Order: sequence, then C-alpha cells, then structure tokens
Amino acid sequence: MIGYLLRRTLLALPLLWGVMTLTFLLIEMAPGDASDAFINPEMSPEVAQAVRAKWGLDRPAPERYLLELENMARGDFGLSISMERPVFEVIAETLPNTLQLAAVSLVVSQLFGIAAGVAQGVRQYSKLDAGLAISTLFFYSMPSFWLALMLQLVFCLYWNVLPSSGMVDAVMYDYMTPSQQLWDRAKHLVLPGVAMGLAGAAGDARFMRSAMLEVIRQDYIRTARAKGLPEWKVIGKHALGNALLPIITLLGLNLPLLFSGSVLVEYIFGWPGMGRLIVNAILAADSPLILGCFLVYTVLVVAGNLLADLLYAVADPRIRYT
Repeated sequence: MIGYLLRRTLLALPLLWGVMTLTFLLIEMAPGDASDAFINPEMSPEVAQAVRAKWGLDRPAPERYLLELENMARGDFGLSISMERPVFEVIAETLPNTLQLAAVSLVVSQLFGIAAGVAQGVRQYSKLDAGLAISTLFFYSMPSFWLALMLQLVFCLYWNVLPSSGMVDAVMYDYMTPSQQLWDRAKHLVLPGVAMGLAGAAGDARFMRSAMLEVIRQDYIRTARAKGLPEWKVIGKHALGNALLPIITLLGLNLPLLFSGSVLVEYIFGWPGMGRLIVNAILAADSPLILGCFLVYTVLVVAGNLLADLLYAVADPRIRYT
C-alpha cells in the first residue's frame, strides 16, 4: 500500500507541472496584466515602469515562468498583486470555506443519487422509475450556475425563507448564541450546496440504477430471497454494497466538477471561498494568485482520486493494492 501511494504521488508531479505551465500560458495570452489596475493614463512612463518593475512584470515571460516554477517547487506562491498579501495566506483563509461547501454538495449528491438509483433499480419500468428518470435528466442537463440563480430567485426573492448570499449574517451573527450561529451557517449552506449537488446526484442516480439492475439479477441475490430474508435486507445488505463500486469511481470523477462548479456558484451566492477568489483574481489578472489557486485545486483533485481508489478496498475486501 505504501509503495502504491508513493507511485501515485510521483505520477502527480508531472500533472502539477502541466497545470502550472498551461495556466501560465493562458494568463500570458490574455490581454493586459495586473499592473493595469495601478496605472492610469496620467502617470509618467517612469512611474508606470516602476509599478511594473515592483511586481516583476517588466521581465520577459520565460524568466517569470522559471521564477514561478522555482517558487512553486519551494512551496512559495509569492505575493498576490491585487491584494498585496502572500498567496498562501489568502488561500488558507478561503480554502476551508470551499471545502465546507464541497462536502455539503457531495453529501447531497451521494444521498439523493444513491437513493434515487436504488429506487429506480428495484422498481424498474414503474411510474416511479419513469418519474425519477425524467427528474434526473432534467437536473443533469441544467448548468449549476443557472440552477443557483433559479434557487436564489425562488427561495430568496419570492418566498424569502433562506439567505441569498454570504456565509453568515453579516449584521447579527456576532450577537447570536452558539446554537443560533450554527443554524445561521446551515441556512447559508443550503442553497449553494443544493445547487452544486443536484447535478452530481442526477449522474450518480443513473449509474446506481444500472449497477443495481445488474446486481439484483445475480445468483446470490436469488439465493438470499429463497432463504426468506426480508426484501429490505436483501437490497440493503447484499445488493447495495456490491452496487456501490461504480459510485466510488464517480466520487473521484465528481471532485473536479465540484471544484469547477463552485467557481460560479460561489460568485453568485457571495460565498467567500476559492471560487469567488479565482473569479476576482482572473478579473484582476493576478497571475500569482491564479497559479496558486489552480495548483491547490489540482492537488485536491489528485487527492480525491487517490481516496476513491483506496475506498475500493473498503467496499470490496477482495481488492488489494500491491
């Protein structure tokens, strides 16, 4: 197992290098740079040149690329140009918020997806199967940012039962009791978590349905039923455990979608996480902050895929990594 983990970690290094290189090239291809926010037409050329030199933007692109590569190898993301703070410090403040939102959306995705898939598999060709199939296709075809806007419109504007933005109540949070603060955070998590999780739940449901249909036709399921076991025990204990392997695969594949989907969802709901940070960094052409954010996202995706591989052995004891 240790050797397997080491090999996967070493294989991730070229991926990190490739993401950094591609991101740097895309930043260079974009018009303008971060100094545009500090330079105005009334500045003298000398002052404008000094501003660019302060952030190293006067250097050639290959030299800046090698410098960024050297800094990343040392674990130093540099200074954010737009915020004038260490990139690592800015990311450390926002990353826990994104992980919290991703965890909620993952729970929503898995719970709804597995429940709908099992119901469809057990009641194949029924009205329930048809209704859930239409619903999952509807949510699967819907962009997460559009769903976020619709949820915001219905639950915040029309019904006014949930907060529309932020992570906590900016005015009253400090005056609440601990239980009220916890409830306030939970209310702010509902809409962005559901907006990010429903699309993933739709995909999980389709895979879970197919897996359940395959499993419940196996001989050991017929044997369990012939022994007189209750149907809930046959499905919950014998069929569900073996049908979860495709969902574990999707768990690793869904992590990139969760993080990429969080970019616009966080921006729409004003969630102070990595998604909104990336949007603001791109608008400001803040190359050190953009590179740092994308590298952190890549590390999280690699770690998520590795975790999904390790969960195979938990779901199926016959699987061992040697």
